[in-house]
Amino acid sequence: MGYKLLMISTPVGPLGSGLGGGVELTVTNLARILHQRGHRLTVVAPEKSTLAVDVELVTLPGQWQSTAQTAGRQTPVTQPEPSVLSAMWSYARQVQSAYDLIIHFSYDWLPFYLTPFFQIPIAHFVSMGSLSDSQDGIMAAVAQSHPGTLGVYTRTQAETFSAPEHYRHLGSAIDLSLYDYCPIPAHQLAWVGRISPEKALEDAIAAAEQSQVPLKIMGKLENPAYWQALQAQYPQAPVEYLGFFDTQSLQTVLGNCRALIMTPRWVEAFGNVAIEALACGVPVIAYKRGGPIEIVRHGETGWLVEPDSVAGLVRAIHAIDHIDRRTCRHQAEQDFSLPALGERFEQWFATMVPVRSSL
Repeated sequence: MGYKLLMISTPVGPLGSGLGGGVELTVTNLARILHQRGHRLTVVAPEKSTLAVDVELVTLPGQWQSTAQTAGRQTPVTQPEPSVLSAMWSYARQVQSAYDLIIHFSYDWLPFYLTPFFQIPIAHFVSMGSLSDSQDGIMAAVAQSHPGTLGVYTRTQAETFSAPEHYRHLGSAIDLSLYDYCPIPAHQLAWVGRISPEKALEDAIAAAEQSQVPLKIMGKLENPAYWQALQAQYPQAPVEYLGFFDTQSLQTVLGNCRALIMTPRWVEAFGNVAIEALACGVPVIAYKRGGPIEIVRHGETGWLVEPDSVAGLVRAIHAIDHIDRRTCRHQAEQDFSLPALGERFEQWFATMVPVRSSL
């Protein structure tokens, strides 16, 4: 017995491209564990997507949505044409009768607006905190009309919205078998994420320059002009941009680092790279802002630093050897396993589809 699930990926880019950030990892890992637990899945994603899970993948053409974090709170709702977002939801409308439930990962106005027009339940997994007045408004309306259908990563993320009690906290997880524990790292640090201003890479670079510990930078180069400006601003900093890596390559480099630095200017909903680091035994140094607050055990698996404090980052770098890397790996095993994630999502689905169908 299991659910027949239609999963709709983020419309900001193809799965496997890195443009979707941590949401891509969430989609992949959730598909993997739900498939293992006996559910039938179809994943719908933009054209050129790849998925390292043996489930049906439907890819559709169309222009990608711009990322919400690059817009202002008052920015009008826009949709480029032809739109991959509308294509994915048109497909969902056509095939909905074959499924028990739709779960989507789009931080966009359209899926919430369409909710009452669908014949089957829609589980809305909200991947970011409050960024847009129009998005906040449509989500609040769905929370009232379809209670229990909105999920988030963390309590901290939910508290950025007006009625945090309406959001179910589901967390995240990774396939721990894909991450090797590294007990003795090299003399280097890591920073992983989309290279874009809201990630504040400049703070990590400044901390590396002041501490004189080399910094390995990995992630999608989303804003080339921003990266060029950073290179001009810190010409002598000991940094190296390595590019965007798949999981295997990422964990190889990340595991060999003394610490992961996380420097977001905005409220990160979770921070999947933090648990990837912990799985490799790598302590996390993060600003005390957003999701990392609920991941990093201060003084045990890393250090939480006052937001926007480069001096605080430098102090944490100098103190990183006080963290036991074995404790980091143990926390990943204890708190962020895929089976636990699958169970949490199944419990959520059961509130919307009480009776499981036979596959």
